[in-house]
Amino acid sequence: METTVLKEGCHVSSMEENIHGKDGNKNIKRPSIPRRRILIILLVALLILLIGLSVGLGVGLTRGQATDSTSSSSPSTAPTPSTTSVHTTSSTTYPNIWSPTAGTSWQIEIQNPLANTSIDVSVYDIDLFANNASIISTLHGMNRKVICYFSAGSYEDWRPNASQFNKATDLGKPLDGWPGEWWLQANSANVRKIMLARMDMAVSKGCDGVDPDNIDAYDNNNGFSLAQADAVNYVNFLADAAHARSLSVGLKNGGAILGQVIRNMQWSINEQCVKYNECDTFRPFIEQGKPVFHIKYLDGTPDVPAQVVSGTCGNVHAKEFSTVLKRIDLDDWVVEYPSSL
Repeated sequence: METTVLKEGCHVSSMEENIHGKDGNKNIKRPSIPRRRILIILLVALLILLIGLSVGLGVGLTRGQATDSTSSSSPSTAPTPSTTSVHTTSSTTYPNIWSPTAGTSWQIEIQNPLANTSIDVSVYDIDLFANNASIISTLHGMNRKVICYFSAGSYEDWRPNASQFNKATDLGKPLDGWPGEWWLQANSANVRKIMLARMDMAVSKGCDGVDPDNIDAYDNNNGFSLAQADAVNYVNFLADAAHARSLSVGLKNGGAILGQVIRNMQWSINEQCVKYNECDTFRPFIEQGKPVFHIKYLDGTPDVPAQVVSGTCGNVHAKEFSTVLKRIDLDDWVVEYPSSL
């Protein structure tokens, strides 16, 4: 609110004009005034002055009270929540949202619609678009929880809602090694609207949680100069949206921003932490009783040497992680290893 300042100007009063004369002559003689009359005039002037001061003081106090009342009742603008605070030692509890515990067994298949439900694990991570409500209901009937996968950070040209993206403003650089995918502008209102619709789809199909992939654009040549702060803001936006729909949510890779989002996450999904010597980065999830669903990719053969299995799943840094050995295309083939090792 602008404040207008009124400046008081100086002027010569008519009394001064009468005393000094309009020509400025101070030697003009005035008729004498009896002293008693002068005394009466002075007393009246003093009385008027006292009354004026009293009235002015009362008005000032009233205005002060009105100003205080107005300011105390005026709404204030809420500060924008910080996206740089670290939450590695705290965790938010969501009583109405499925929250798996550390060591929970799992399987992930996002290459095809799920056909093989024989893997005896507690959690299935499956593609949101490729699977219908019926298969999710079947898994629920087997006392299994379902995480629904979708890419939150990349445009995939084969998805049924690909036309909803604005290619001129939403799409950045192509994902290296992944044909048909481009990095998305995570700060785009249109992109976020599409992701909210995907979460609504997850609810309609009966998913227990969502697995938003490719949130680590900051670590890639994304075409938008997206930084870690952008990822923190985006991941927390996705988490808030998921929780508002009673969906749990996990952090996919993104170790660099873990400390700023972990309190809103119910689990982590990590790819290749043993290979890249970064398993300790994700240890805070285990310390908070949350699972780290860990994937070790192999070179396409189902004949896995025993030393590869033990060297990955038994790695001391991945202890208590829920580790599976998978092929890079994430079909239904899997080697599961006990998280206790």
